[in-house]
This record gives sequence, structure tokens and C-alpha cells, in this order.
Amino acid sequence: MTNDPPMTKEDTGPPSSSFVIGGSLVGHSSLPKALLPGSFNPLHRGHLALAAAAGRHLGLPVAFELSRANVDKPPLDDGEVARRVAQFRGVGPVWVTAAPTFAEKARLFPGTAFVLGYDTAERLIDPRYCGGDPAARDAVLAELLAGGCRVVVGGRVGPAGAFRVWDGAGLADEFRGLFVPLSEADFRADVSSTAIRNGV
Repeated sequence: MTNDPPMTKEDTGPPSSSFVIGGSLVGHSSLPKALLPGSFNPLHRGHLALAAAAGRHLGLPVAFELSRANVDKPPLDDGEVARRVAQFRGVGPVWVTAAPTFAEKARLFPGTAFVLGYDTAERLIDPRYCGGDPAARDAVLAELLAGGCRVVVGGRVGPAGAFRVWDGAGLADEFRGLFVPLSEADFRADVSSTAIRNGV
């Protein structure tokens, strides 16, 4: 994580993205090697712990990505984007994109390790998010592989109370190597944005 002071410059990012550090838009010279996408409503200790654990595992700094567009929710307006980005002041860099799907993220950030929580990884491999078509889901995973991307997955407590570590169950062998599971010893943070918003 970084405590860089906020700076503002003209965006020079890849198409459909802006680079933000310390809560303000800045120029940049290279794409991130590891990126934790999220809605960050709010940013919480689970996000920070997952980024730190993935960074240790990969030996790379982990930046964050906030997409204005979301496959499940209405798009974010400028005010809401600014509010969420402001949470990163003193925390680290965040990329603001218009890339709601992982196929789009892979095109923007080739060669990047995407850092996900267990639930997000489950949605990534769920054909329902590809029109119910397993072949379309496999095409997304193939695009991630072709782009040199990886998917680092943090575990979480399941409905029965047991901690679940990603095992790629049900995936074709060709896609298993795309995923990098973190063990419970690597990462565990029993917190969710939904619970925080609901005051739980």
C-alpha cells in the first residue's frame, strides 16, 4: 500500500480507464501487474487484507479497479465514483474503468493477475453471467488465459460455517491453471460490504 500524496494530471490510460492514486486522477507509465476489482461500497479491511495477502503470494504490489458499469447494478454516476475513489486516499492506486466483465478487464489489462474473493470467482465461472451458456463462459476463461492473466482467489466461510478454499471444482482441466487459490493461512477476513451496509 502507498501513502503517496494526491496528484492530478491528464489521463493517459488505456481505453475506457482512468488511473487514480491517493484519491485523485494521475498520469501513469505502465499497467498494473496485479489488480483487485470491486465495487468498494464501502472499501473495508477485507479488501485490504486480500490485496496484501495476494501481494505477498505473488511478490507484486496490488492495485484496485472500480468499474463505473456493473453487470448486476445500475452504472455509477460521477459523484458516486468520486465518493468511492476518495476512500483510497492514503491507501493505494485505483483504476476507474468502464469494464464490467472480466473479458473486458482482460483486454484492458493483459498479463494482469486479478485478485478476487471466493464469491466473485464463483460468479466468474457461473454460466448464468454469460447468458446461461457454458461455452460462452469458457470463451471468457480462454480469453483470460490467452491474455496471460491469472485469477488469485481468497477463500471465505461457507453457509455451513466451514472455510472454503478455491478448488476449481467443475472446471475443465485447461482452465484450472488459470486460478491461484490462497489458503486460509494466507488470507481470512470474515467481513462483507453487504453486512457493513446493513449494520451487521
